[in-house]
Amino acid sequence: MPRGRFISLEGGEGAGKSTQTRLLATWLRGHGHEVIETREPGGSPAAEKIRQTLLGLPESDGTWDAHTECLLLYAARRQHVVDIIRPALARGAWVITDRFSDSTMAYQGYAGSVGRPAVEALDHWTMAGFKPDLTLMLDIEPEAGAARAGERARAAGQTVLDVFERRPIAFHEAVLSAFRDIAAQEPERCIVIDASATPDIVAAAIQNAVKARLEMK
Repeated sequence: MPRGRFISLEGGEGAGKSTQTRLLATWLRGHGHEVIETREPGGSPAAEKIRQTLLGLPESDGTWDAHTECLLLYAARRQHVVDIIRPALARGAWVITDRFSDSTMAYQGYAGSVGRPAVEALDHWTMAGFKPDLTLMLDIEPEAGAARAGERARAAGQTVLDVFERRPIAFHEAVLSAFRDIAAQEPERCIVIDASATPDIVAAAIQNAVKARLEMK
């Protein structure tokens, strides 16, 4: 059985990762592939429990220590890979994840206080070089992304922002810069997609990228 393909979608808040994950999965299924849609933090039963702990910290309880936050993210990621991603790829399924290791590097390594060397070391220890076959960087300016995220929250009746959404705009600008830098460093894996367009235009750009990079017909 040929190994499946692993695709990650990355980007800041409001970039449209969840929407594009769903649209890409539908498109791939139309081409006859088994597709697993997943997300981080989370993606497996154990990892979802860590997600609830990580993102659900009330504002009144302060903030996570940056290193604690990073360790929780990688604990969830390791479990996600072991329980869901590797088994799916082994049976020939395609896996699409809303966030993966690049998010931790951008948020905690670049924009946060953990630093890139520490995140790289943690990634090496837990992932041992395991990376997506293709990473789609959804690029949108933080102000536009925040507006989208706010609209989404209001539509869902959500009144409380998670620990990442409530960080200042300067932090999100640093995250965007980080994603662009990661993409520039690994052009063979990463493709930057303009996420400011309408969902159907973004989806078409993603489909073209997948066809080109993963040699789909």
